[in-house]
Amino acid sequence: MPKKSFIKRYLITGLLIWVPLAITLWVLDLLVSTMDQTLLLLPPEFRTENWIGFHVPGMGVVMTLLIVFLTGAFATNLLGARLVHLWHEILHRIPVVNSIYSSVKQISDTLFSPSGQAFRKALLVQWPGPGMWTIAFLTGVPGGDVRNHLKGDYVSVYVPTTPNPTGGYFVMVPREAVIELDMTVDEALKYIISMGVVAPNGNGRRSGSARPAATQPRAVNQ
Repeated sequence: MPKKSFIKRYLITGLLIWVPLAITLWVLDLLVSTMDQTLLLLPPEFRTENWIGFHVPGMGVVMTLLIVFLTGAFATNLLGARLVHLWHEILHRIPVVNSIYSSVKQISDTLFSPSGQAFRKALLVQWPGPGMWTIAFLTGVPGGDVRNHLKGDYVSVYVPTTPNPTGGYFVMVPREAVIELDMTVDEALKYIISMGVVAPNGNGRRSGSARPAATQPRAVNQ
């Protein structure tokens, strides 16, 4: 093999090792640094600078998790539940804040509810036109007045963009036109982010070379 081919091969191999590691460390550093800002909300006497004389990276993560845990524990008792309800009532009475807070709370309640189905299933849908397929996520069923104008059984799905799945499209499609995939949400996200390079191939799940999903449709159940 020519010398240049060896050099190119070694460079690519090195990049494949270091690029994912560097990005992972960068993301972790960003998260830790962001959560460390939680310490700024504490009185000075509770900060690590006053305990041991210097700042300890990562203490913000611990403090954030501790605050979230204690908040959840407090909100589950009778007194805490009443105070949380009072807090919600106050926020709902503030103009502008009411619309933002209500929308965010509805979304968070839907996403994090143990009984909710939002983003629990990966689906295969025809998008952006007939004969073209992409991965989507089940978000629920149409509601409100929208439901009165749709004839038949429909489901609501989120079609993410690639390689950034935080952007996408919300569409409502007939239930019989949706195929439930035998893959986890995590596998589907990896498939989307990698632009189809990292094909799902989990235990007991079909790989990317499986039969076309459209030949044996399996309707999704809410």
